Amino acid sequence: MVSLSRRRLLGVGLAGAGAALALAACGSGAGGEGQPRSGGTLRIGALGQPSKIERDPHQTLSNDSDFLILSLVFDALTVPGANPNTAPRLASRWTQLDDPRVWRFELAAGATFHDGSPVTSADVEWSLRRLHEIAGETKVPVVSAQDVTADGPSAVRLTTASPNRDLPLLLRLMTFTVKQGATDFTNPIGTGPFRLESFNDGNARLVRNERWHGGAPLLDAIEVQRFDSTTAMTNAILAGQIDLASNVGAVAGRTARTRSNLTVVRRPNDVVIPLVMRTSDGPFADARVRQALRLAADREELVKQITSGYGTVANDVLGTGDPTYDKTLARRGRDVPRAKALLAQAGFDTSARYQLFTKEEAAGEVDFAKVFANQAKDIGVNLEVVTQDANVFYDQTWLKAPLYTANWGTNDSVIFFASKTMYSGTKWNESGFKDPEFDATYLSALNAHDEATYTAASHTLQRIEYERGGYLVWGTADGVDVASSAVHGLPRLAGYGRVQLEKAWMSA
Repeated sequence: MVSLSRRRLLGVGLAGAGAALALAACGSGAGGEGQPRSGGTLRIGALGQPSKIERDPHQTLSNDSDFLILSLVFDALTVPGANPNTAPRLASRWTQLDDPRVWRFELAAGATFHDGSPVTSADVEWSLRRLHEIAGETKVPVVSAQDVTADGPSAVRLTTASPNRDLPLLLRLMTFTVKQGATDFTNPIGTGPFRLESFNDGNARLVRNERWHGGAPLLDAIEVQRFDSTTAMTNAILAGQIDLASNVGAVAGRTARTRSNLTVVRRPNDVVIPLVMRTSDGPFADARVRQALRLAADREELVKQITSGYGTVANDVLGTGDPTYDKTLARRGRDVPRAKALLAQAGFDTSARYQLFTKEEAAGEVDFAKVFANQAKDIGVNLEVVTQDANVFYDQTWLKAPLYTANWGTNDSVIFFASKTMYSGTKWNESGFKDPEFDATYLSALNAHDEATYTAASHTLQRIEYERGGYLVWGTADGVDVASSAVHGLPRLAGYGRVQLEKAWMSA
């Protein structure tokens, strides 16, 4: 992977290379070439369920609408970039010190809160410690909240348990900074490019922050409208009720591409909807059974049906957009006889019926579960698709059930998934995967001193996941946004890069 953490010392300022990265991440715009202009209100539709509305930036943000609002109000230390894939935000510069367990993050010069008060290291220390106390190492990869310390008035230090060369990447979009002592976010005071003017039932109006440290945004305001479904959001963009349908999915993209007043923005390697198979116990603990399920998948047909062609076949490895992605792994196709033989060797009970849990969260997630269940019949595996409310799913199923679907909107880093979902020490180990070789290789990757060593470790992680991991990764879906032809400068980055809207603008 190419990221800003590749060297011992990297100093990138938001006024210099960081701003260039932000511009590079945005195309010429959804509506074609033109001279950027200030002004206008951008009306954005985003998915969100009323039962999952969350206003605390350090809690789990299940709604796209909430994540969008909070990403505009608050700044993270680092954010996704184009090349390299980690860009500055509130942190303008970071350094791995002589002790490779310690990183120093310097704050952007002139960064202030919306009330005009300066952002200090005490604010960042408070925010990271609070985030760690709420979410643990999955969002702030240190052992204890005390491992985050202020270093002078405008820098913080993070000390990891072992050397971690990818810490800046692992902090992307997780580290929203709030004022020291803040716990009530009814009227949030952030540092981001937009200020919250009003909020009602997940809908919000945000206005330009003229004093933003990255330079004043071009738009006067952004109005975020929460939609319960992609169908409702699609109808709204087609009717001209909104200017941008964010992450609306392939069906809307296919409909909109025939409209001259609309533009489809495709962001490759955006969403991944894997099948999660529990490896530690239960009916899928035998690696041969998991391989059989992978061989049951007709990947080309899944991409065709689930993404309407707005996607790419994948090979059972998460992080397909990573520059170190191993393209030498044999392309796994459908092999029904081999799958049946593996099930027989493992003594798998094909007379039983197994539940496959899913939820209506990512576009196509439920459809994938249903199509795959039908494909699995050909190898003698009977799956009952159970669609749960997202709240029920995360309370009762996620991290526990033998078989379920997941979805991730960040797919450009193998080490990200190793850290968040497969390393035995993470709280988000979705498949209960505990593999000593994987753990040792993961730690060695974080301690690699050169690119060749890092790439070799990354390839080993991918091989282990490919051979005996707990995921069936059948494909990746493009991120699909639909925009009015009057909207320009939209981000083209996959995943959560789509929320970086400070360079967006509207033609008259």
